[in-house]
Amino acid sequence: MPARTGKEYIAGLREQAAEVYIHGEQVKDVTTHPALQNGVRTLASLYDMQHDPALRDAMTYASPTTGEPVGLSFITPRTIQDLERRRTMMAHWARASCGMMGRTPDFMNVNMMAMAAAGDYFAQNRPEFKDNIQRYYEYIREHDLVLTHTLVNLQRNRSPLARPLEDRTDVALAVVRETDAGIVVRGPRVLATLGPLADEIAVYPARNHQLPLDAQGRYSFAFAIPCNTPGVKLQCRESFDLGRSHFDHPLGSRFEEMDAIVLFDDVLVPWERVFLLGNVELCNRTSEETNRNSHSGHQVVTKQVVKTEFVLGLANLMIRTLGSGQLTQVQEMMADIIEHLEVMKACLRAAEADATVDQWGVMCPVRMPLMAARRLFIRMYPRMAEILHLLGSSSLMALPTEADLHGPLARELQDYLDTDSTSAEDRVKLFRLAWDTCCSAFASRQVLYERYFGGNALQNSIIMYNLYDKEPMTDWVRQFLEQA
Repeated sequence: MPARTGKEYIAGLREQAAEVYIHGEQVKDVTTHPALQNGVRTLASLYDMQHDPALRDAMTYASPTTGEPVGLSFITPRTIQDLERRRTMMAHWARASCGMMGRTPDFMNVNMMAMAAAGDYFAQNRPEFKDNIQRYYEYIREHDLVLTHTLVNLQRNRSPLARPLEDRTDVALAVVRETDAGIVVRGPRVLATLGPLADEIAVYPARNHQLPLDAQGRYSFAFAIPCNTPGVKLQCRESFDLGRSHFDHPLGSRFEEMDAIVLFDDVLVPWERVFLLGNVELCNRTSEETNRNSHSGHQVVTKQVVKTEFVLGLANLMIRTLGSGQLTQVQEMMADIIEHLEVMKACLRAAEADATVDQWGVMCPVRMPLMAARRLFIRMYPRMAEILHLLGSSSLMALPTEADLHGPLARELQDYLDTDSTSAEDRVKLFRLAWDTCCSAFASRQVLYERYFGGNALQNSIIMYNLYDKEPMTDWVRQFLEQA
């Protein structure tokens, strides 16, 4: 089966409907529900890009199994040119959502590719697990499926002395029994971004949430199942698609990717869908040993570059509209965004240019530039939102809606809200976009997402400190001190 169209993606969601809840009710059809349908349509448009004659070669490659075109984000890169091709494809998808959808399908595609390429790692747990992960990767590639994932257990106590993973099945997803057909799991997990819009869900260990080495094996596993598997329930947060027009909420009305808590109620995971089981050490080392995070980091930083470009373009239109471009404080803030953008682009380029073939035969982006970019963006993005606040000031507050521009005061609004360079309607349209980027509920979720989706700043700092090879510099300074 070649790369899917948007129509085929939507049909798949309807035919294999998951158990989704929002606003106290079960969703009958995510493709038509007001809180979710626009996100579905946006994802469908991404799939349609694979069939656009002008983009097809940039979006797909020939399947190594069938020779038919499949999504390029599934490619197992063997050369730097493969990485560059993949990044170009991912940038096309990121630009389609202005960088506002962090969990487009390419994110999970590169994760599953990396784990499948490292099949021998999983074979250390059980030989059949290698076949399981590799067959699963081929399955999702050939069927062009949308995956979500959920990595983190809920916690009742964040004290470092509390260890709920060891014996608290009410707050941690756990294997409750094994059967001839597979393993049975019970408990909650957070946070499945894109979950209600996905075909399948992957559950595997997170780099930022390590299990204690003496933890019971029933908390250590990796698997993937369809979202409509009996016993899987997805509880959505409040939707930030408020049912308003693209004029009033240009981002929220298009790019609601939805976050959900996943509840597993005695869910049977077939043996062929199990990739790791019972080995705490192998679970904890999965990310580093498979280089999964290097490939997902490549996707993430590509998206972050696009998102920063969008903010820079938006900020520039704002200051042109207001005529504030000659103010020194405005130029300083714009320089901050430019600096952020150039550092991100440099990190992305370095990760590709210095890429090497890893132990699994995969061309792997170098890790540290991507880690630096991801850690930097945790601080950068809230600052960029703040810059938009400062650039927009009262123009972000005195902001009519589309209906107001055609209401009883339309003439007065047209007369008084224009600027020397922009009509009143264009000004309002622009600043409604700015509002949805830095002030609305949708915008606040973007800031929160960028702060935490890859682990908080402290966790990322600790990981970088422990992984970075500091010895060459240390030896140099020691040798200098030893000079006569």
